[in-house]
Amino acid sequence: MKILNERLPMAIKIGDKIPQSSFQILTADGPQLKTTAEFFDNRTVVLVAVPGAFTPTCHNHHVPGYLDNLDALKDRGVDEVGIVSVNDMHVMSHWAKATGGEGKLTYLADGSGEFTKAIGLDVDLSAAGMGVRSKRYSMLVRNGVVEQLNIEENPGVADISAAARILSQL
Repeated sequence: MKILNERLPMAIKIGDKIPQSSFQILTADGPQLKTTAEFFDNRTVVLVAVPGAFTPTCHNHHVPGYLDNLDALKDRGVDEVGIVSVNDMHVMSHWAKATGGEGKLTYLADGSGEFTKAIGLDVDLSAAGMGVRSKRYSMLVRNGVVEQLNIEENPGVADISAAARILSQL
């Protein structure tokens, strides 16, 4: 008889500190690691997670909303907008170019899903042929602490996690 005494991972919530992890970014100088401390500490950041780069909702609706509202977000004190996905840095780099977001938004590769799992927002989309991915969400993070968190119930919808929602929360 196996006794299950493992602690189930809890999803991050408002008031929680972002856990230590890192993302990969492909730069002109090659691959670069960006730690969560480097990205979130002493800054105001909007982090937007998508189930997959180039997927219809992510590519056609979710990310364009943040590009269209980038100036408004910055006017309200946001230092940076990061787009994170459980994709590799090469895919994220090409996606940055394809969306017109290169140099505007920061495209963060969480290739193995380590960050996504650490915050408890991973979802198994194997039935759709996508494997383990991230839930779709947006969060406002000030100095490494989550102030707002907007998680979509359906990965094919980008309403609760849209730029307009974050703008209303600033």
